[in-house]
Amino acid sequence: MEAQPRKIRITLNAPVVLAFVALCAGATLLGQLTGGRATMTLFATYRSSLVNPLTYVRLFTHVLGHSGWMHLVSNLVYILLLGPLLEEKYGSRALAGIIAITALATGLVNAALFPRVALCGASGVCFAFILLSSLTSFREGEIPLTFILVALLFLGQEVVQGVMVQDDVSNLSHVIGGLIGAGMGFAQRDMGRRRA
Repeated sequence: MEAQPRKIRITLNAPVVLAFVALCAGATLLGQLTGGRATMTLFATYRSSLVNPLTYVRLFTHVLGHSGWMHLVSNLVYILLLGPLLEEKYGSRALAGIIAITALATGLVNAALFPRVALCGASGVCFAFILLSSLTSFREGEIPLTFILVALLFLGQEVVQGVMVQDDVSNLSHVIGGLIGAGMGFAQRDMGRRRA
């Protein structure tokens, strides 16, 4: 009797990550179709009137907008690589919280410190994921050497680029995202220890 070939099926393994990726792609497409107007209206944060309700919306939605397809793809590679592992370890709710906190923190800092700069993109979220992922094998009383190396390389690179390179990349957003990821990694470890 011949063995039946096994059926392969596609699974939705990381709903928050996949929803975030779909929203980013949709926001970028809308921005491209409108010549950037949708991005500036809905998917970029900058200092604007506190009376305008979109000011508050953009503090969260700016992580969805990207300046173009290359900008989007460079961020989504990290999100799709690290996000499912983090969502499996920490849960969908925690990962959605990390995305929202990173968006709010980077949006507020940008509005406060760079009033003439419009910020968009998920790079802060990427760096939150990078530092959080380096803490996934955290045990009580230990700090993984990989976390120390990633943090040193990451912070060093961002400081050098922030000082030496004049481009449209918000290095401060990367640092804020990384700090949030590291902070959430430490917080999750402490919560797990209290539950045990």
